[in-house]
Amino acid sequence: MVDKLTEEHVLKTYQCDRYGFMRPITLMNILQGLAGTHADNLGVGRSVCDAKNIAWVLTHMFVDIIDMPRTNEKLIYSTWPSGSGAVRSERDFEVRDKTGKLRIRAISQWVLIDLKTRRPVRISDSFPDWAGLSERVWNRDFDKGTDFIPTKTHVMACRFDDIDVNQHINNAVYTVWATESVGFEYRNAHKLRGIDIYFEHEINPNTPTVRIEIGFDDMVTRHKIMTQEVEHAKVVCYWYKNN
Repeated sequence: MVDKLTEEHVLKTYQCDRYGFMRPITLMNILQGLAGTHADNLGVGRSVCDAKNIAWVLTHMFVDIIDMPRTNEKLIYSTWPSGSGAVRSERDFEVRDKTGKLRIRAISQWVLIDLKTRRPVRISDSFPDWAGLSERVWNRDFDKGTDFIPTKTHVMACRFDDIDVNQHINNAVYTVWATESVGFEYRNAHKLRGIDIYFEHEINPNTPTVRIEIGFDDMVTRHKIMTQEVEHAKVVCYWYKNN
C-alpha cells in the first residue's frame, strides 16, 4: 500500500513576490522537492536510480492555482503516485491551508529513461512492485499541447544557478522564463491562475541564452522555449486581472 507524503510549511517572505503572493518558482521547486522525497521514501528515488543507471524525467506538469497562498500562511502539501503505464508514471499534488481549503492542485507525468541511451525503459523491469493510488486530484489528460503563431520574442540568459545537480536547467526555471517573458507591465497587472508545461528536450548547461516565443490571447499566454531551432518546451500560462 502506497501512502501519501504530507508536509507542513510556513510560506516565508523571501518565497513571495512584491505583493506577498507565493512566487511561481517557489511553488514549482516545492512540488519538485516533494516528488523527490517521496520517491526516495518509496525506494524509487535518485540514489536507487543512479545505481541502475536510470532516471525519472518529467514530461508534463499541469498546475491549477485556485487561490495563490500568501506570506506567513501555514500550508499542507501532499503528493502521491496516481497511476502508471509501461514507461510512464503519474503523480498528483495538492496544497491546502490550515482550514483544509484546497488552494492549489497539480498533476504530472514522468518517464523512466536509460541514462546511457536517453530512451524510455519499462518501469516494471526496474521496479516490479511499483504501483500508485487510484485517487486523483484533477481528472485531466496529458496531451501534447497545441501549436501557435508567436507575436513576440524574448531572450533570457541561462544562469549558473539555473543548473541543477543533474547537469541540466532545472524544471522550475522554465516557469520563470515563461512568466517573465510577458513583460513587466503585463505581469504587474495580472496574477497567475494556472500553468501547463510540456517538456520535450533538455537544455545543455553551457547554453548561454534561450529564446522564448510568445503568443498572447487575452488571459492566456503561450510560450515556446527555444535554442536555435530546437524546441525544448511549451508552456501555457493562465492569468486574471490583478485588482
